[in-house]
Amino acid sequence: MKTQNVSRTVLAAGVGAVLAATALLYVPELFGQGPAGPPGPAERATIAAHAGAQASLPDLAALITDREKWLRAHPDDDASWAELGAAYTERGARLGDVRDYPRAETALRRSLAERPAARGNTAAQLGLGALAGARGDWKSAKEWGEKVRKADPRRWPAYPVLMDAYNGLGDYKGTQKAMETLEGLHAGAAVRTRASQTYRDRGWREDADVAALDAVALAETGADKAASLARLGDLAWERGEPDEALAGYGAALVLVRDHGPSLAGRARALTALGRTDEALRDWRAALARLPLPEYVLEAGELYESLGLDGDARAAYERLRTGTWAQGEVPLALLDADHGDPAAAVTRMRAEWARGHRSVRAADALGWALYRAGAPKEALGYAKLATEEGLRSALFTYHRGEIERALDAFGPARRHLAEALRINPHFSPLLAPKATEAVTALGEPSDELPKELRPEPPAKAAKAAGTTASRATRE
Repeated sequence: MKTQNVSRTVLAAGVGAVLAATALLYVPELFGQGPAGPPGPAERATIAAHAGAQASLPDLAALITDREKWLRAHPDDDASWAELGAAYTERGARLGDVRDYPRAETALRRSLAERPAARGNTAAQLGLGALAGARGDWKSAKEWGEKVRKADPRRWPAYPVLMDAYNGLGDYKGTQKAMETLEGLHAGAAVRTRASQTYRDRGWREDADVAALDAVALAETGADKAASLARLGDLAWERGEPDEALAGYGAALVLVRDHGPSLAGRARALTALGRTDEALRDWRAALARLPLPEYVLEAGELYESLGLDGDARAAYERLRTGTWAQGEVPLALLDADHGDPAAAVTRMRAEWARGHRSVRAADALGWALYRAGAPKEALGYAKLATEEGLRSALFTYHRGEIERALDAFGPARRHLAEALRINPHFSPLLAPKATEAVTALGEPSDELPKELRPEPPAKAAKAAGTTASRATRE
């Protein structure tokens, strides 16, 4: 679809790491006294967190209810405030519900009030870092993560927070270094999922697949396994293999029936396979379950490609009027292609100025500039988006169109064809346009550019003679 799919698995893994760090401080008395029995939902969520795994959403909700009840009787428990804040952030990230973020901030600030950072409250600091990342405030996320790393370099949950922050800031070397440190400190499905994402961002597709398969094998909960299977589906989709992607998403949905990322992923794959009625059904389910801004835009563009103009307009209006965390890139792409490109430029210049330098931000700013009539400036951002390592059909298509506008027909032809090789189904609206553009550009000319043509024999001989004469004189 139109926006580059960035799996929520990564963010949820980072927030889950923070929940794991705070869950280690969980007060055992909360589970009550008496003979041991099967763990309840809140206890299951804590056990999952101890292992660095995702809890199911019902268990996570039970943990939140349990923490809230405990804190009404024990309002000075800084560790429980930190855990509650981390749990709110994780639930908000996994459901796309920004209403949980103010609750998370209130809980985390209360934790710091009860036990300041100077007295070693790293759990609340990690929670604030994860919350900043969930909101797209990468500078603050980096600051919080680095404070915790400085205080305790072996505290592994700091590194997922830092990885999210470095990615958002466009510091991919920093991300790689944090990943290497994390792998030395902790193991498990969440870490292998992280590794898969890092390899994918570097363009190492085989390594990304292997790490994702490892994550599936290591997953200890149904939620964790579903997230890992969805990552495999994402990787297959990005390679242009919708049948394989469908298998990954389908397996995830067997484990978690309403897994939002898998519903959206399956909708994409079904669209590529021409099964549009099923795709529309899955998009409706995905948006009911996980209404992320990129999903709203993707669904709207599918409606438009099918001639469902009323549904498309409704989706675009929903995106324009909604309250979103990390919505700047989808909103800019919406304005660039379906609204006011100048407004898209203004939005993305502001985002760039506040430090959002990811490849997604570079691509969106470049595309907005192109659509606003500034292809020369746009090309620099398009190059940033396509030369970092990530193999994105959308980014490559954008670069090709920008080059075509600049009459750089050779590079344009190469990048437009490459976008279709990466994933011939990358967008129901734009993939057909890429095909049309390649056809319009035609085959490369047999005639070489002037600067690459060999010199005529007589001229070459004369030049050689001149060089020899000069050498003799010297």
